[in-house]
Amino acid sequence: MSEPIDVLFSTPTMSAAFSLEAHVRGMLAFEAALASAEASVGVIPREAALAIAASCRVELFDVAALYHEAARAGTPAIPLVRMLTVRVEGDAQKFVHWGATSQDAIDSALMLQMREGLDLLVDGLLGLCSACALHAEQHRGTLMAGRTLLQQALPITFGLKAARWLALATRQVGALHACRQHLAVQLGGAAGTLASLGDKGLRVVELLAETLQLAVPELPWHTERDRVAQIAATLGVVAGAMEKIAGDVALLAQTEVGEVAEGSAPGKGGSSAMPQKRNPVDATSAVASARLAIGMVPVIMAGMAQEHERAVGGWQAEWAAIPSLFRYTAGAVERVRDAVVGLQIDADRMSANLAITRGLIMSESLTMALATRLGRPEAYRIVQAACQQVIESDVELRQVALADTRINTVLSPEEIERSLDPASYLGSTDAFIDRALAAYRESESLQER
Repeated sequence: MSEPIDVLFSTPTMSAAFSLEAHVRGMLAFEAALASAEASVGVIPREAALAIAASCRVELFDVAALYHEAARAGTPAIPLVRMLTVRVEGDAQKFVHWGATSQDAIDSALMLQMREGLDLLVDGLLGLCSACALHAEQHRGTLMAGRTLLQQALPITFGLKAARWLALATRQVGALHACRQHLAVQLGGAAGTLASLGDKGLRVVELLAETLQLAVPELPWHTERDRVAQIAATLGVVAGAMEKIAGDVALLAQTEVGEVAEGSAPGKGGSSAMPQKRNPVDATSAVASARLAIGMVPVIMAGMAQEHERAVGGWQAEWAAIPSLFRYTAGAVERVRDAVVGLQIDADRMSANLAITRGLIMSESLTMALATRLGRPEAYRIVQAACQQVIESDVELRQVALADTRINTVLSPEEIERSLDPASYLGSTDAFIDRALAAYRESESLQER
């Protein structure tokens, strides 16, 4: 079960991973693993553990009815334990949920869901990285205007822009991998002491963690929510990274810029009123999804202030905020990936836009060429005056520079021409692209191990 809005701002796989059914499946996995661990150390009979495990199948439960009852009980673990106990036959019934508390089941299930969610996000980001890497390599020499404060600044290449997207996305892959260290089993019993398990408690935790393939925490973390908050913060950064890339795509697709366009498909990007429109719908959905995701992070952070040994509201708010955070972040990643995979690059328009300032975009290059002979302050003053002349007289900077004695007595015509050639003022662009590609390939290699 998932929210209807998920079709717009999430993905089917992430919605499934954080469905109510998936959470019930996780809680049942906890109950089966708990019984097995307790049987292994003699806390409960082996036959009871087998009987409990046989009934821990989500298809045996009415998930909708369970959550309807949870609204009254205050937690889904209470109706789940009741329903599970009814299904278990014979004396094994009395050993269901032995020594555990509701939060143990709910948190452990959440960790299992988050693990799957992290893997899905990494897969999506690697698909984005692959598309960015292709653009970075193919367009490392495709000149375009670099923009600061939405104004043309210096020439760059589209390959460099794609490489920056690539490096950003690659870092998010690493950050998500690091989140796995925070995935720990939860088992503390009623108040975090495991008193009900006597001297077997620590061993039960170890065996439970081994079965669920989660880390063994130093101690129960019922009201110390830094593990969850760390993951939430990382997803917030991932969502913000996706919004940055989506924003670039939307700005480059503006009519007046027109340097890229999202891939076309039947029914995609149109307007209900304007037949000519080709809207950047992937980028738009990515921005919306990212903002929805980021909006969940403060809820989780605020919930870190939890009272004593069990929270009043802060923990419970996670039940809605964490699934929403994962779903919306997945939507942002997928929509950005779709946008970049299908991106159509108009190199001619990039070149034309690079020329619209009549050479002013190369003013820093001309300044630096003069600065080696005159010093930067004097060179800056001379070129600034030349730029003003270009603005006022509607001529090219090249013409002004060649005619200005303050410039042509210092630089030869060839030096002036070279300083005004966008392709000659790209600095370490190729090296930066190579670095981004190398970091991505290393990340990809680690993923395959």
